[in-house]
Amino acid sequence: MFIYSVKASSIRFFTVLVLSVALLTALILLVPTYEPLSVSASETINFSKIKSNEDRVNFLAQFGWTVTKEPLEQVAVTIPDEFDAVFLEYNNLQKELGLDLSRYKRRDVVRYTYQITNYPGYDGIVYANLLIYKNKVIGGDVCSADVNGFVHSLKGEGTAPRQ
Repeated sequence: MFIYSVKASSIRFFTVLVLSVALLTALILLVPTYEPLSVSASETINFSKIKSNEDRVNFLAQFGWTVTKEPLEQVAVTIPDEFDAVFLEYNNLQKELGLDLSRYKRRDVVRYTYQITNYPGYDGIVYANLLIYKNKVIGGDVCSADVNGFVHSLKGEGTAPRQ
């Protein structure tokens, strides 16, 4: 005859273990997966592994932008804790690319600014800005240098908006 006794602490341990596995499984199944932006059926934009200037220039080239070889500006910025109306609108631009700056509140990031040399239908100066956090593009925009200029997402319209 075989007799086995189980202590209450053993039962509690296995209950916590089973609940933890169930919770982890539920999170894996219910959390939406990140799908990179598709430019066309055969291309996908890669937002990660942006370590060098060449990587940043090539990243912008994925959207069709030709930029200066070196950034015009490299500035450390902090994503604010609370978004005002302007920053909420800017974050909406990021959401067009599947990005969301609200995940990076209170984080220090680096903004790189390049001049675009192939912007169609516009004679003024146009800039491309990239926000980089830990070798990953977390945001960016294309904007004109004019006071009454324009701002749009990196994928943009391809021509300057009518004023």
